[in-house]
Amino acid sequence: MNSTLQPIAQPEATANYDDKRQQRLINEIMELLVTHYGGSLSEKKLDESIDDLQKAISLAQEAHRQQLRKSGEPYFFHPLRVAHLAARYWMDFASVIAALLHDVVEDTPTSLEDVAAMFGMEIGLLVDGLTKVDDDLLSRSILKEQTYRKQVLLAVRDVRVLCLKFWDRIDNLQTIQALNPEKQRLIAEETRTIYVPLARHLGMGRVATELDALSLTILYPKRAVRYDLAVNELRGYYESILGRIRSEVHNILEHSKIDALVKDRWRPFSIAAARMTARGLPTLYTLDILVDRSMDAYHALGLLHRLYPPIPGKLRDHLNVPSQYGYQALKTSVQAGEVRLRVEITTRKLSRFNDAGVLAPGFEFRSSNFEDLMQSLIEGESAFDMESLRLASASIQVYTPLGDVRLLPEGSSALDFAFNIHEQLGLHAVRVRINGKTRLLKARLMDGDQVDVETADRPTVLPKWLEWAVTPRARNSIRRYLRSKVKQPRSSDKP
Repeated sequence: MNSTLQPIAQPEATANYDDKRQQRLINEIMELLVTHYGGSLSEKKLDESIDDLQKAISLAQEAHRQQLRKSGEPYFFHPLRVAHLAARYWMDFASVIAALLHDVVEDTPTSLEDVAAMFGMEIGLLVDGLTKVDDDLLSRSILKEQTYRKQVLLAVRDVRVLCLKFWDRIDNLQTIQALNPEKQRLIAEETRTIYVPLARHLGMGRVATELDALSLTILYPKRAVRYDLAVNELRGYYESILGRIRSEVHNILEHSKIDALVKDRWRPFSIAAARMTARGLPTLYTLDILVDRSMDAYHALGLLHRLYPPIPGKLRDHLNVPSQYGYQALKTSVQAGEVRLRVEITTRKLSRFNDAGVLAPGFEFRSSNFEDLMQSLIEGESAFDMESLRLASASIQVYTPLGDVRLLPEGSSALDFAFNIHEQLGLHAVRVRINGKTRLLKARLMDGDQVDVETADRPTVLPKWLEWAVTPRARNSIRRYLRSKVKQPRSSDKP
């Protein structure tokens, strides 16, 4: 009945890196892949995929045989754990094979051409996306920027590249202790700056939370220890009370013939969570209820509110209207005897999506917004325009005067709308009419607005437009235009 949420993965003690542990991971990877994909592949294709997987395991074992990580563990366990994470999160045979081989090109004599020749172009592309750019003529910072740009470019073509990078980074963060503190700090900051926002944009909420918590633990180790102590103290104090609440909730659902999983979820370490420890249980604990159908979720909500009085104003229906980044659940707060607690109710299927986003089975990820974001990041002045990553995945629908629909990120301005239609319309815009009323270009748009852009004969671009625009397309166009004006020779400079 009760299952406390565990970290995505936990590192083993160095003493456990033996042949038995290695074989157990390999067997689990094989079992997960056959379970997830055995029914959808022909017998011939399944046999070929299993053969390729075994060949990749042998190649990675041999290539890394003499290598040790700085922690002293055999190197092969790192790609093996990354592959295990990929398999656990429904990634396919090609992805798992790429995970096994992701450091072979970078750290061994095996070339990318060798990988493509042995396993095909699909796996070659994935391995290439996970391989750092290498050029003796470039500085370390430029190499890092070029590696980011390469990963983003390939992610536009195949989002699995980024997903595999998340698993690689999670394992690196969990086994980072052997590196010097400054190197640890740089990796943690890079993770929070780049990979946490990208994971959120892909709907991979649990992955983003795990990456963030691991990074913050490295950056603020003393605060993380204090937070863990505070949470453990709360867990000990409320253990019997929460056990009684789980039992009461389970009983009322079972009595109504609702098959449900009732489990604890304690908030992972974050700066915001650490600041709220004084407020206790309501801010650090959530009771999760997983059911089979959306109808059961609403029924369970009614039963819960009959059992415990709801706190007014705390109900959020994100089953009907998904929240930011597509999260789907019913959220409420109740007074359960002497304690107030948050409760989330969703279906088992939606729970998989809330955790794994783009990788969750049974969902068609709406990738157009993500691909636009990735393409704009490539076109930007820097490797990553961090302002772009602030954009919510949630979209609004805005209409042209002719009734055509334009999808824009939440928080977009009228200026973003103009550039979404056409670059020249944005450059020549002077004001807009929103629902028939004249507004400035910086006006923020709401879902359902109708927008008509008024233009001038010449471009009217101003530097402050960069403060008004939020979409990568608009910001990049504005930057290009301003840069071109600076480069143009003044009339007095002409011969």
